[in-house]
Amino acid sequence: MASRKEEKERRRAERLAAERRESGSGRLRLIAGYAVAGLIGAAVLVGVIIALASGGDDGGDGGGGGSGDAPDNAFVNANVGVVPEGIEFDGREGTEPPPIEIGDIEESADAAGCELELNLPEEGSNHFTEEDREPDWETNPPTSGDHYGVPTEVGSGALADGAYLEQPPMARSLHSLEHGRIAIQYSPDLPEEAQLALKGVFDADPGGMILFPNPDMPFEVAATAWTNLVGCETYEGNATLDVVQNFRDLHRGRGPEEFPTAPPS
Repeated sequence: MASRKEEKERRRAERLAAERRESGSGRLRLIAGYAVAGLIGAAVLVGVIIALASGGDDGGDGGGGGSGDAPDNAFVNANVGVVPEGIEFDGREGTEPPPIEIGDIEESADAAGCELELNLPEEGSNHFTEEDREPDWETNPPTSGDHYGVPTEVGSGALADGAYLEQPPMARSLHSLEHGRIAIQYSPDLPEEAQLALKGVFDADPGGMILFPNPDMPFEVAATAWTNLVGCETYEGNATLDVVQNFRDLHRGRGPEEFPTAPPS
């Protein structure tokens, strides 16, 4: 019969062996995880290259997608952003916008009866992890403040460029503004003719642009950039289109963080 000391040593040896096996298994899982991450990254890069190569052939949705259902939680890349799960792209063909008649942002806003708020105080830029959370932002639509971001994701918490048929999480769109994007927003009650006119503005120059309906704002049409807002209580045809395009040209690419122009190297 083994002595008490021998039994104790036997149990200790068994425990150490089990710990070594568990450590080896965990290391293999870690290596496998890195391998999968590498494959995902490669697939993402290929997808972005394909999207950029074919972006001019599908009516210009700007998000690498097209009409129909967006891929579930489709990662684009860390600079370009993410398509939220279940959000559908707007594949409608927009109306080609007329030439800009009034090229000054203040004059065009005044002519269209729009409220222009430039260089607003920054409300903060911290990240939180609840995608649907909406803090008490000072402006509606929001132009700065705490927003959604998960640093462990493949891709940022920003909303990918694109035209959408429904309102995405506002905390994602706000993150996009931080990266220099412009968000064109309109009331879902806006007549389709006016919606297609705004879609035409988007289609004409979709890089760094987002378009979606917003039922919760006090405007028929609004455009937002980081710490900048123009809101139009009523849609006034070409005058409103002038304002939106002037706002785009003035503020696109001027957010405090990197502008999404290409996949990371």
